Amino acid sequence: MADTHQPDIKKFANCEPVSFLSDGFRLKGMLHLPPEDAPPCVIGSHGFLSDGNSPKQIALANHLNQKGIAYFRFDHRGCGTSEGVFKNDMTFVGRSNDLENAILFIKNRPDMGERLGLFGSSMGGASVISVAPRFNPAAIVILAAPVSLSTINTNPENLATLPLSDPSSLETRFDFDLTKTLHHLKNILIFHGEADQVVPASNADEIFRCAQNPKRLIIQQKGDHQMSGVPHQLEFIREATKWFFERLL
Repeated sequence: MADTHQPDIKKFANCEPVSFLSDGFRLKGMLHLPPEDAPPCVIGSHGFLSDGNSPKQIALANHLNQKGIAYFRFDHRGCGTSEGVFKNDMTFVGRSNDLENAILFIKNRPDMGERLGLFGSSMGGASVISVAPRFNPAAIVILAAPVSLSTINTNPENLATLPLSDPSSLETRFDFDLTKTLHHLKNILIFHGEADQVVPASNADEIFRCAQNPKRLIIQQKGDHQMSGVPHQLEFIREATKWFFERLL
């Protein structure tokens, strides 16, 4: 299971712990609320071995709050403080259902505005691609997103380290192919590291080629899968905040 350490929510201007149900699992998250009434909201989907406390999401939430945009980050089933056991319950369909139920949870809150944005990192980006056509978000930002399991570098050494009850089951539990969904995407900003050795940058090229306008592709030179370079992190926060601000307000 991912690290369950929770950051001190007191440092956030208005961060509300919330929970919702997804396929019987109680999922937990943090809703960052700006002072404005009925704000638009961005919902974030974290990566495969991460949780909703990723530094990228917290930084993005704080920057968007300063612009009058709410942000909801949550832990997928089996991750962080949400219910479920990662090694048994994590599947691609389950992750997509979690994101869909997170969207419905936010849309049903009377204090939220109507405009919606989605952010996804790595496998979270794939989840965003899978559900976006059903909700027609006004803005999408994805980072290092794969379009299918076959495009991910799943060599035997990597598989052996995965926290799954049966690492070889990855091919059945995450057997996804989103290539036929890509042409439905629009209002999308795509980030990818040029040197990503887990999800090759060719995935970003394919997403950009198939998506509708407006769209933008940012390939970060020498960037890795984790976006570990500080200049890349700063570029991500700056450009993602701008993308959401211009389309949600």
